[in-house]
Amino acid sequence: MAKPLAASNKVMKNYLSELMTDETPVQKKPENSVAESITENKQLEDLLQNVNANLDVKETEVMTRKSVNEPLSNKSIAVIDTIKSAVETSLVTQKSHGDVSVKSQKLYREGDFQALYFDVGGLILAVPLIELGGIHQVDKTTSLVGKPKWFKGVMLYRDEKINVVDTALWVMPEKCDEKLKASLNYQYIIMLNKSGWGLSAENLIDTVILKQEEVKWIDSPSKRPWLAGLVKDKMCALLDVDSLIQLLNDGSGINEVDS
Repeated sequence: MAKPLAASNKVMKNYLSELMTDETPVQKKPENSVAESITENKQLEDLLQNVNANLDVKETEVMTRKSVNEPLSNKSIAVIDTIKSAVETSLVTQKSHGDVSVKSQKLYREGDFQALYFDVGGLILAVPLIELGGIHQVDKTTSLVGKPKWFKGVMLYRDEKINVVDTALWVMPEKCDEKLKASLNYQYIIMLNKSGWGLSAENLIDTVILKQEEVKWIDSPSKRPWLAGLVKDKMCALLDVDSLIQLLNDGSGINEVDS
């Protein structure tokens, strides 16, 4: 048991460390940049410990969990109600501001903004509510030939066809061994803005109000355009929804992006 866990630790550590490391020309870094790097590494170590703890719990639960969806908890219902209200407000705001596809012009970069935390395979992700198109409960999907492994299939919701993404396979494909795949219990589909794409999620953790200084923003061009920044206290990835949609439309997985 120790060896597989150690290997998992190494893979996740490398992945998380690379999130904030771009391939740039070698330059002498100022002392404050070195200090920031040390702080980031410490935060990544803390996140790694949390991920491993979550995976240990999931390994125990998977033996008794039913394959069918369980009734929504009161907390999940409250989160969804909050999201519905926020999404309706954001749609009105977007119409009044026009297109906000450019990173520097995103509405959530002005003042406080709301975000949804959700988790996948022990990893916490965040999405700005203003770029959230809605949330659905998982239903059966229809597979399509010739699609990437991370494409779970098409799910029908009323008259809408949703392209469902296996989020764990897209975000951390190198970590998705058989053990992790067997432990995944996707319950929700997180819709990305007005697109037909939805991310599979295991749990809706909470909706929060974030201040600009609580996020380590990635403003310069990056080899990870899907990453808007890292929420400092949670050290979770804040998704750049518009960039992620473009990558999904192009059929690009994270390996193609990061290579």
